[in-house]
Amino acid sequence: MSTFSGLEVARRGMVAQQNALYTTGHNISNANTEGYTRQRVNFTATTPYPNASLNQAKTAGQMGTGVEAGSIQRVKESFLDVQYRGENSKLGYWNSRATGLDKMEQVMNEPSESGLAKTMDRFWQSLQDLAVNPEDAGARSVVRQRGLAVTETFQYLSNSLNAVKDDIGNEINVSVKAINSIATQISKINEQIAEIEPHGYLPNDLYDERDRLLDQLSSYAEIKTDTVKSGGNALSIAEGMVNVSIVDKNGNAVSLVSGKEAKTLSVSPTEAGTGVPTDPIDGVSIDGVAIELKDTGSLKGLINTFGYVEGGEVKGLYPEMLDQLDQIAYSFATQFNAVHSEGYTLASSTDASVSGKQFFADLGTDYKGAALRIGLSDDIQNLNNIAASTQYNEAGNGQNSLNLAEVKNTNFAAVTTADGSPYPITAGTIQAFYESAIGKMAVDSQEATRLKQNSGVLRDSVEMNRQSVSGVSLDEEMTNMIKFQHAYNASARNLTVIDEMLDTIINRMGVVGR
Repeated sequence: MSTFSGLEVARRGMVAQQNALYTTGHNISNANTEGYTRQRVNFTATTPYPNASLNQAKTAGQMGTGVEAGSIQRVKESFLDVQYRGENSKLGYWNSRATGLDKMEQVMNEPSESGLAKTMDRFWQSLQDLAVNPEDAGARSVVRQRGLAVTETFQYLSNSLNAVKDDIGNEINVSVKAINSIATQISKINEQIAEIEPHGYLPNDLYDERDRLLDQLSSYAEIKTDTVKSGGNALSIAEGMVNVSIVDKNGNAVSLVSGKEAKTLSVSPTEAGTGVPTDPIDGVSIDGVAIELKDTGSLKGLINTFGYVEGGEVKGLYPEMLDQLDQIAYSFATQFNAVHSEGYTLASSTDASVSGKQFFADLGTDYKGAALRIGLSDDIQNLNNIAASTQYNEAGNGQNSLNLAEVKNTNFAAVTTADGSPYPITAGTIQAFYESAIGKMAVDSQEATRLKQNSGVLRDSVEMNRQSVSGVSLDEEMTNMIKFQHAYNASARNLTVIDEMLDTIINRMGVVGR
C-alpha cells in the first residue's frame, strides 16, 4: 500500500461525515416544510486493497480503504403513500357530499317556525278559521296572505337550492381545472427528473414535490401510479418518472399523466368559454376517453351532489330534492284548485262565475319547475273570490273551506288531475311525502358526516404512520448531528496521527551520524 494511504482513509472519513452533517442540517432546516421527506446518507465501504487478481500484492489479507457517501436517499415507505391516497380519496368524496347536504339542510330549515311544513300548517289552520265565519273579510285576508306565504316559501326554497347547485357547478369547474393543473405540474417534474437521474443523482426535492402533488390529486379522484425508469446511469434506487391514472368504477385505469405528457380531464355539458356545468353531468372524459368515476374523490362527490345522468335518468342530491319540491308544489296547487273550483264565492251575482274560480295560478300539465312557477291566481286579488261555500249565497256555509283544508289529508293514489292523469305524488299525502323527503335528506346527511369523520380518522392515522417514517424528528436529528460530529472529529484526529507518523518517517528517520 502507499505510504500515504492512511491519509486518504482519514480524508474519506471526514468527507463522508461532513456530507452526513450537511444532510442533517438540511433535514433540520426543513422540519416544518410541507411535504418534505427526511433524507439520509447511505455510507458505503470503498473497495478494499488489494484487488483479487493473479498479480495482486502479497499481503496478509485485504485491507479497508475507508468510506464514501454512496447516495443521499429519502426515507420513504411507498405502501403508506398508497394507503394515504386511498383514504384521502374517500375523505374527499364524503367531505363534498357532507358539505352539500349541510347546505341543503340549511336551506330547507326543517323543523323550524319558518320552514315549509310550518308555513303550510298555518295555511291549513287559516282555512279552518275561515270555515267558522266564511263571510269575514279578515279571515279571508288571512287565507290569502297565508297562501301567498306558501307560494313564496316554495319559490324561496327552489331559488335557494338552485343557487347552491350553481355554486357546486362552479366548484366542479374549479376541481377540473385543479386536476389538469396538477397533471401538468407532475409531467414537468417528470421531465426534470428524467434529465437528472441518468447522471447518477437522486433529485430528492423533486420527488417530494411530486409526491405532494400526488397527495393533492388523490383528494379529487382515486389514482393509480406506476414508475418508468429514466435509463442512462441512473442509480438502482432512483424512482424514475411516474405515470398517473384515474381509476374508474370498474377498477380500470385511465391514463392522466404519461411520463412527460399530461392529458386533459373534462366534464360535459358546460357553458361555452367558462367550463361551468349548466345541466346534470352526462359525461367525464380524459382526452376524449370516457371514464365512469368511482364513488371516491371530491370531484365525484360534487358531481353526485350537483346532478348527473345515468341510464337517461337525472340523479343527484339537489336535482332529486328540487324534483320532489316540484312534485309537492304541483300536486298541492292543482288539487287545491280542483277543490276550490267546486265551491262558491261571495259574488252577489247569480251568474255561474261565482264558482270555478282558482286560488293558485294554473301550473299546466308539466310539474317540472312548479315550485318556481307557483303563485296566487289573479282571481284572489278580490277576497270575495275565495270559494269557502258549497252552496250559492248560503250565509254561514264554510264547508268548502273545510274541504280545502282536507287537501292536506288527500291520498294522491285516489285522485287524478282534470285530464285524468295521475299526480306526480302517486301515493300518500303531501305531508307524508314531504316528511319522507326531509327524513331521507337527514339520514343521508348523518351518514355523510359519519363517514367523513371515519375517513378523516383513518387518513390521519395513516399520515401519523407516514410521518413516523418520513417526517423530521428534531430529537433524532440532534442525536445524528452529535454522532456525525464525533465521527468527523475522530477522522480528523486519525488524520493528525498519521500526519505525525509520516513526519517522523520523513524528517526524523535516517539522520543518524549526520
